Amino acid sequence: MTQTIANEVKAEINRIEAEINTLEAEGKALAELWKKICKADRARFTGSIKDTGFDTRLGKLMQKLKAEGGERISSDRLKDCGINGIDKRRRAEALWFVENETEARAFVKASKKGFTSLTALQAAMRKAAKAAEPKAEPTKPTNEVEPKSNVGLDNEVEAKPEAKPTPESLVLALLTQCREHGIPVSEVKAILNRKVPSKKNKKAAA
Repeated sequence: MTQTIANEVKAEINRIEAEINTLEAEGKALAELWKKICKADRARFTGSIKDTGFDTRLGKLMQKLKAEGGERISSDRLKDCGINGIDKRRRAEALWFVENETEARAFVKASKKGFTSLTALQAAMRKAAKAAEPKAEPTKPTNEVEPKSNVGLDNEVEAKPEAKPTPESLVLALLTQCREHGIPVSEVKAILNRKVPSKKNKKAAA
């Protein structure tokens, strides 16, 4: 019984390994085919945008039909020229290529990998143009509070009326001035006595 289980497990492992190998082989084969497809697409695209290529000729025809006038080329006019069966997007891309031929060819030439379609080329050119645009400076929010200016605050403080002086503050200020200028306090006192007579002197004068 144990040997039977072991054989079944072994068989399942072999089956899974074989399946994995098959998937890997299939993946590698598809990868190689994809490279060939991309190479063929690039070659087909390169031929299509030559002067006599399909997209160039289609674009020039669309350009001439557009020049006939009107905002858009009418369906009847497309039918007259037999191109109404060509995909609308392909017609538009061909017209875009011819109208921007110089820039488009220069972009293709500068590309390292090349392109496989006008769709890819147009998308790459738009992306490059957008990346080259200068970034706009962020605008200042209109609801932002302006910082309060400090200009004039010192003047406002100085303009406030000073507190009413007291006799003591006047005496202190006077003593400070005497000390700073070297004036004897006794001389100041004598002058005060002469300028402000005492009560005794007032009675004597009376």
